[in-house]
Amino acid sequence: MEAAAERAARYARAAHKLAVAKTVAVVGHLRPDADAIGSVTALTLGLEKIGKTVTPLVGQPVPFSRNLLSIPGADRVSPATDIPGEHDLIVAVDCGSVDRTGTLTGAVLAAAEDEKLLVIDHHVSNTGFGTVNLIDTRESTTSMIRELLLMIGVPLDRDIAHCLYAGLMTDTGSFRWGTASMHTLAAELMSYGLDPRRIAADLVDSTSVADLQMVGHVLANTRMVEAGGFNAAVLIADQATIAGHSESAVESLADYVRELNGSNLGVVLKEQGPGWWAVSLRSSRCDVSQVAIRLGGGGHVAAAGYTSRGTAEEALAELATVLSTTDVSL
Repeated sequence: MEAAAERAARYARAAHKLAVAKTVAVVGHLRPDADAIGSVTALTLGLEKIGKTVTPLVGQPVPFSRNLLSIPGADRVSPATDIPGEHDLIVAVDCGSVDRTGTLTGAVLAAAEDEKLLVIDHHVSNTGFGTVNLIDTRESTTSMIRELLLMIGVPLDRDIAHCLYAGLMTDTGSFRWGTASMHTLAAELMSYGLDPRRIAADLVDSTSVADLQMVGHVLANTRMVEAGGFNAAVLIADQATIAGHSESAVESLADYVRELNGSNLGVVLKEQGPGWWAVSLRSSRCDVSQVAIRLGGGGHVAAAGYTSRGTAEEALAELATVLSTTDVSL
């Protein structure tokens, strides 16, 4: 376990980078969730409170899910293929690897070469791709940002608290897993007058009839597959089925196979383009991050992902091979 002094020194280095920069670009990952957008917006609003000029971005050319616009400042987060202008510091938040910065990968790598890239992330698979890397595998990247804002003298307000709470809530499965500290932080954030019921409705519960029908169609074809010694509950969401539906509805599919009776692994294949699959892995019984890393992805012990090419059956065969040759024991 990391010594307290070492952890404090890592946070101090990251806080110093934020404190001395005057112009900052904050980059969240492609296909962002509330942890990503909450991290981008909380850091943006916080840095602006102490006089920084901040550009919030996500690395994709298309808009993100509209339900995320309920997070304060999210309407300012621009989908982008490049980082506009010059900045003293680029901050990549909630990006488990450099490829997760999407269309901004080239600009992010250039910032690393110029020694002005700060990485703030909580994914266990992140090996660090920045000039300064703050990797802390706690519940949410937003919990790390709360600590950094405190260190650089940023007082919270209701909007920043909302951003932080949105990320904390969604990244802990609405507080179903994590440590006691998540509840302590949630209580602090709620003291700023947040409406947790409304936030949950906006980010988790709200859906459309069309999205619900899509989810039902995919769930109706749930399969149990033996894969490398595991009983995998598999959902296949092809491009024709998920096209036009909200990103949040598509991503929610993983929740249905996280703890399915009779299985010890949940697998969701989401076709992003012809023969191009985003694969989500979920398990409380094995370390799926190790599988994702072997296949070019990453993530957490209980939740990870990667991309695969070919047919759905070929993707499952590839997964089975890696499962049979990878130590995923907890």
